[in-house]
Amino acid sequence: MVITSRSNPLVKKIISLSDKKFRKKYGEYLVEGVKPVSECIAAGCKVTGVICTPRLEGSFENAVVVSEEVFKALSDEKTPQGVMATVALPQTCARPPRGACLLLDRLQDPGNVGTIIRTANAAGYEDIFLVDCADPFSPKAVRASMSGIFFVNAVCCTLSEALSALENVPIMTADMNGENIFAFSPPEKFCLCIGNEGGGVSEQIKNLSSHTVSIPMRSTCESLNAAVSAAIAMYALKNNVKEVQ
Repeated sequence: MVITSRSNPLVKKIISLSDKKFRKKYGEYLVEGVKPVSECIAAGCKVTGVICTPRLEGSFENAVVVSEEVFKALSDEKTPQGVMATVALPQTCARPPRGACLLLDRLQDPGNVGTIIRTANAAGYEDIFLVDCADPFSPKAVRASMSGIFFVNAVCCTLSEALSALENVPIMTADMNGENIFAFSPPEKFCLCIGNEGGGVSEQIKNLSSHTVSIPMRSTCESLNAAVSAAIAMYALKNNVKEVQ
């Protein structure tokens, strides 16, 4: 049976999951695309349902089939691949990190949040504390994470909750007025803080930071994108730790 109506209850529910309020209500988020859905399943995430178009029928176990027109209404993609999954939101909490971690301070662009999660997964930063940030489980952030969201502990929390979990963990704040990050050797366990796209890191976090580090730039460049800065900083700090060991 192929669902052809946008008024179908399942279709209406999936459409609602683009809204954070309904993701919280149902405890689910969306993953779209052949590769992301396959990787989500392989990662052991709790997939609550799979929806596909007739051309992919049989490719995913127990998938609900909808018409191409209905899938376009569900999709957040410009060129939908024809499959998406609903996935249970992970039950995360602000726990002490197991190694080097991240604190994202008021990042508002879901693309930046997702890209940082993607790089964090690649670089081995498993715990990510998100304070007043864009939702890492929004469709845009999930897409930008390129499956990284399945392999990190992304926790949306208050600053006090994050700081409680980070007790005795030195905070390294990325700021243009800090010392050269490439000449800085951090301890093995640390927290890298990346601030808001326009305003940077809050004064409260700066005051609690053990060190402030910066990426050297030519005078002709005012700043770097938050996700780019985070990527450079993540690898530079990890590399410098290895050199110290």
